[in-house]
Parts: sequence; structure tokens; C-alpha cells
Amino acid sequence: MATRLSTVLLGTFPQLRYEPTAKRIRASLGGIPVVDTLQAYLIWEPRRITPILAVPEQELLAELAAPTLPAASVEEHPVAIRQGAAPTSLDPGTAFGKHTCAGEELDVVTATRTAPRAAFRPEDPDLAGYVVLDFGAFAWLEDDEEIIGHPRDPFHRVDIRASSVDVEVALDGVSLANTNGAQLLYETMLPVRYYIPPADVRLELLEESPKRTVCPYKGQASYWSYPDSGQGRNLAWSYDRRYRDAAQIHGLISFFNERVDLTVDGVLQPRPVTPWSRPDGPGAL
Repeated sequence: MATRLSTVLLGTFPQLRYEPTAKRIRASLGGIPVVDTLQAYLIWEPRRITPILAVPEQELLAELAAPTLPAASVEEHPVAIRQGAAPTSLDPGTAFGKHTCAGEELDVVTATRTAPRAAFRPEDPDLAGYVVLDFGAFAWLEDDEEIIGHPRDPFHRVDIRASSVDVEVALDGVSLANTNGAQLLYETMLPVRYYIPPADVRLELLEESPKRTVCPYKGQASYWSYPDSGQGRNLAWSYDRRYRDAAQIHGLISFFNERVDLTVDGVLQPRPVTPWSRPDGPGAL
């Protein structure tokens, strides 16, 4: 019997998962090196969608210490990752301090600064000798390039292809964009995203939003809202030019398929269910 690979991958979400990476991984705190290693692991705690990094404890350039501050309350952001699924996975907005496996929280201490509870030592024999570091607490390099948002997932791919299909975006019966020059972005286990030239978007109906998010594959996203709709907040986005990998979509505008009426070659598309179905969902993808 054939096996659908996405079913296999999604079936592992309740588990603690890891994968070695061959990249040189460096982290610093306030300009002080914390680790420099070629032996890092990518770690997905149970229910987590995106990975973070674990490093060999013996290669740390900082000290680990018992926490000096009490554990803070961490709000969960549960999401459904596919149609019909229960909202049991945790989107990237759920902070590092919400651990979903057994282990010990620790402070990371350098000569000049302390990162409270920024390390986690999992109680798992396959991860013995490793500590997981809070991505948001440090500045990170993969080889000699900055990484933002979270480490890139080796099982997650982004492909961009030019298309001449007719694409219309509407909301509440109002057309917001119409093009036959979109760039189609295909991303693992996510809906196709349609990136539209600004000349084909009715920007006069949109207003710029202060919201900014980051994607480790594409860069920093800036947002637009459609103020004439209650569903129009942070409805569209565009990426900056920091990553060559995403050059085909630089300066183009995409709308959340989950929250607009998207018509492709005359066929109205169903609205997919993803973590981005709600206006306060995670950053654009």
C-alpha cells in the first residue's frame, strides 16, 4: 500500500523530533559568542511546527546556571495544520518557555549578560549532552549568513514559478487585485501563494499596516489592510530583498487565500484551513 509522505510527517508532530545539520552554527548574546559548532541538531518539540537548535553542551562558550527568575506564564497559540484537524499544534507565536517534553530550564550566562531560561536540557537519551537554545534570545549565523525567525527546516521547501493564469482577489464583493502575471509560490504542506505585481493591485483601497514579521526563507514581511472589511486586517503582504532565494517575489504582493475570495482562471478557490486563517495568526508564508 502506498504511503502519502505528508501524512507520515504530520503524524510525527506529537513526538519529540530531531535531525543533525551539517551547517556551522553560531550564536551570540550582546555580541559575546555563546556557541560555535558543527554538531548542532534541529529540534522540534512535540506539537511544534517549526524547529529550533540544540547544541552540544560541551561546546558552549557560556555558562549554564539554575534559573534566577521564576518561570513566566506562556500563552499557547494552538492551530490546525490541515482541513478537519483539531487545533493541537503550536504556531511559532508560542514562546520558547512553553516546553512540551520533559526537561530542565537553565539560564545562559556570559561575562556581561544573562539570558534567563534561554536553555533547555531535554530528558531524552537520544539528545543526551545537548541543550536547546531559545532562538529569540540570541543572534544566529548559519555558516556566515544571518538567520531570522527560526532555523530553516530541511524538510520544508519553497519553489517559485511564473504563471499566466488569470487571478482575481476579492473580499465582500470588492475586487482588490486582478492579474495574469502572478508568481506562484509553492511551499511544503501550504496553499499555493499568488504574488501579484503592485500595478495589478488596487492599492488605493488598502492601507499600510505597522505589522512586521519575518520568514527564514523569504525575509521580512510588511503588511496592508483593507479597512472597509471587518476581515481585512493584515490581509496582504510583501517581502523585502534580503534573501536571493526569494528574488522572484521581491516587491510583489500576496493575499491570504484563507481570508479572501480567490478566483483562478474563472474558478473560485476554496478557502484553506491553516494557521493563517485568522487575522492574528503567525507571520506570512
